[in-house]
Amino acid sequence: MILYLLRRIVYALPIMAGVALVCFALVHLAPGDPLVSILPADASAEMAAQMRELYGFNRSYPEQFIAWVWRALHGDLGQSIASGRPVAAEVLTAVGNTLRLAVLATLIGFVLGSLFGFVAGYFRNSWPDRLASLLAVLGVSVPHYWLGMVMVILFSALTGWLPATGAGPDGAGSWAWDWEHFQYMLLPALTMSVIPMGIIARTVRALVADILSQEFITGLQAKGLTHAGIFRHVLKNVAPTALAVMGLQLGYLLGGSILIETVFSWPGTGMLLNSAIFQRDLPLLQGTILVLALFFVLLNLAVDLLQTLLDPRIARA
Repeated sequence: MILYLLRRIVYALPIMAGVALVCFALVHLAPGDPLVSILPADASAEMAAQMRELYGFNRSYPEQFIAWVWRALHGDLGQSIASGRPVAAEVLTAVGNTLRLAVLATLIGFVLGSLFGFVAGYFRNSWPDRLASLLAVLGVSVPHYWLGMVMVILFSALTGWLPATGAGPDGAGSWAWDWEHFQYMLLPALTMSVIPMGIIARTVRALVADILSQEFITGLQAKGLTHAGIFRHVLKNVAPTALAVMGLQLGYLLGGSILIETVFSWPGTGMLLNSAIFQRDLPLLQGTILVLALFFVLLNLAVDLLQTLLDPRIARA
């Protein structure tokens, strides 16, 4: 187990280095001048040169990359061009907001998706199977920005049950785990949970149907094992793959929530990336992408280790 853990960590290191290189290259190869948003229209060439030297844009790309990675290893992601604040502070605040939303959405999607998947797998080719499969297909097919707007109209504009936008009554800076703040998460979390719900439901349905058709299940039934006992065996075999899918969906929600956070004005990484792209704020853009990508790599590592604990055959393989 320890050797497997060390091997997975060693494999993750070059992936992290590649992520940093790709992140830096993609951001700097995009067209446009990052200093346009802060330089006045009548700025002289001397002023522009001073600003380029201040932010290090006058250096070659390899020098900029090495300096950026060295600072990032020490926790310094640079300074935002648009706001002048440290990028690390803005990214950590946004990641905290998105993480709360993504974890809740993933838990909702995992619970509902597992429920639909088990029902569909146990009652194959029946109306519960067709209904659960229909819900799963709708979950991965409906445009989420449209679903978010429908949710706002139904539960906020028409009924007034839930707030439509924001991260709390006093903004995101005063977050607390109480109902007054929690209700601001419900609409965006429910909207975000539709994709993982559909994917997990289809995955669990296929796994349950395959396991129930195997010979060891027939053997357990022949021995007189109860339905609850057989369900425990099915659950034990489904859990590693289902948790892997859940971990991947959590990673996707952390980096792919731009439209949902924009619809609900949720101050997370999606909103931060959106503003960084439109303002051409390179330090903020590459810092946000780097943190999200590294978080995704570490999340995959954690899921691999959790799978190994649930299924020791993975480590032996």
